[in-house]
Amino acid sequence: MRRMQLVCALVLVGFLAFGPLPGPAAQADGASSLGAIKTVFVIVMENMNWSSIVDSRSAPYINKTLLPMSAYATQYYNPPHIHPSLPNYLWLEAGTNFGILDDAGPRNHRQSTPQHLVTLLDNAAVSWRTYQEDIKGGSCPLNNAGQYAVKHNPFVYFTDVSGDPPGADSTNCIQHVVPFTQLADDLTSNGVARYNFITPNLCDDMHDSSGCTTPDSIANGDEWLSKQVPPILASKAYQDSGALFITWDEGIGGDGPIGMIVVSPLGKGGGYSNTIHYTHGSTLRTIEEIFGVSPFLGDAANQDDLSDLFNLPAAAGTGTPAPTQAGS
Repeated sequence: MRRMQLVCALVLVGFLAFGPLPGPAAQADGASSLGAIKTVFVIVMENMNWSSIVDSRSAPYINKTLLPMSAYATQYYNPPHIHPSLPNYLWLEAGTNFGILDDAGPRNHRQSTPQHLVTLLDNAAVSWRTYQEDIKGGSCPLNNAGQYAVKHNPFVYFTDVSGDPPGADSTNCIQHVVPFTQLADDLTSNGVARYNFITPNLCDDMHDSSGCTTPDSIANGDEWLSKQVPPILASKAYQDSGALFITWDEGIGGDGPIGMIVVSPLGKGGGYSNTIHYTHGSTLRTIEEIFGVSPFLGDAANQDDLSDLFNLPAAAGTGTPAPTQAGS
């Protein structure tokens, strides 16, 4: 009895001196701090290692304008050995590539699981939209056309978006997968969704150079960003606690590092950078935390979030994974 009383007394003294021990509640508080971000824009560029972008003469806008105002990661990678494009876009949406290691279309790789980001957003009544450059609208874009590549549009691979089997007449797809040209009007009218995924065409995303404005693919993408990013930053949706994430889908000759640039009124900005190891699972985890949806999807349960790139409240998340929330 005396021993038990002594133990209880020591525990009480420790509680009074140091407060409660950290646990799941502390992790939940950290995740919720990202909820200060109201609107998210994601732009995915293509096939460049960070070493090819930083200090490149072909990327004056990124290096002289974006980076000085942003916070960015120098150790951001595509998931290990996950190539080519499509598996990485699926990872950004679902935290897994579903075993896919090619770029075949949605009729070959349709996924019937509801365990992916935009369905979690739908279930939580969080609006979402993807702006795909060079699609016409009015139908679900299931096939390559001109400079539009369906492999860069992960949403149409899920049957709860595009139908089972996927169909051009899917109302849900047509509502959410819209031409990039619509973005300008939506920004002006403050009609953007809370989650906005932006896919440039094959010339503007640094993927190709043949048939593009110049034979320099990096310069083409940098020029596109220089025209398209300022209207986002000038919009009410961005200025009212928004965040813009610019990343690349995959490394070349390996898994990276690739770029991750964050611009936000809530970001650290000023050219801040870190060397924390991130993957696309980190971006997915961050977006789930921003919008408060669960479970963490696939690799999102295992990765650090991107909260270090933001100026969040003192209780901001450390990026420590929360295994109790892990999902498939």
